[in-house]
Amino acid sequence: MKLNAFIVDDEPLARDELAYLLKRTHEVEVMGQAGDVEDALEQIRLQRPDILFLDIELSEESGLMLATEINKMDQPPFIIFATAYDEFALEAFELNAVDYLLKPFGEGRVRQTIAKVRSMMQRSIPVEEKKSRPNLDTGKFAIATDERIFLIDKDAIVYIGTSEGRTELKTVDSVYQIPEPLSVVEKRLDSPAFLRVHRSYIIQLTCIEEIQPWFNSTYNLIMKDGSKVPVSRTYVKELKQLIGF
Repeated sequence: MKLNAFIVDDEPLARDELAYLLKRTHEVEVMGQAGDVEDALEQIRLQRPDILFLDIELSEESGLMLATEINKMDQPPFIIFATAYDEFALEAFELNAVDYLLKPFGEGRVRQTIAKVRSMMQRSIPVEEKKSRPNLDTGKFAIATDERIFLIDKDAIVYIGTSEGRTELKTVDSVYQIPEPLSVVEKRLDSPAFLRVHRSYIIQLTCIEEIQPWFNSTYNLIMKDGSKVPVSRTYVKELKQLIGF
């Protein structure tokens, strides 16, 4: 089955070039294009594409801002930044980008990105399929690497975070690299024991040892492994309701 893609770029020629390369993969259908944030956001919410190819430097606007809004959707598309600027890579991956394509686009590199998205989709159970299955929880969280699959006890997870473009799962004793953005990991955890407290962090509530006030109505969490995890203002209210402070 083909993947549905949406392209956001303020340069029509760049959009056409990427659409052509995607068509040549025979795996992607470009369902829409836009040149500005407002138009893109409206169409993406309506059409619900599987993949979003997004330029960063739009005319008087930022693709990073659009990505922030897209990530608020219940089921956001996989975001691939397609840009001429490599200096925004860190910010892009902090927004749970799947990949970062640099212009001019190469056909082989585009195919590699599509393969990566396919692999990530196969690891994720669709929402409809989850609803139709009995509520069975093995208590394990699977992490697939190139050579092995680790099954981590969910109770052992202290937090999952994104740092320098990498997603890491932290237990008291170990750190594991996860080949998925944080938004996908959050869906796979699917447990009330875990809470998003920052755009870059998901924590296990039972692993909080101390809550330290920080500046501008934010907090730092001291976890049972000694780690310090920030809580952004966006998530403070929910944390207070759950913890009761």
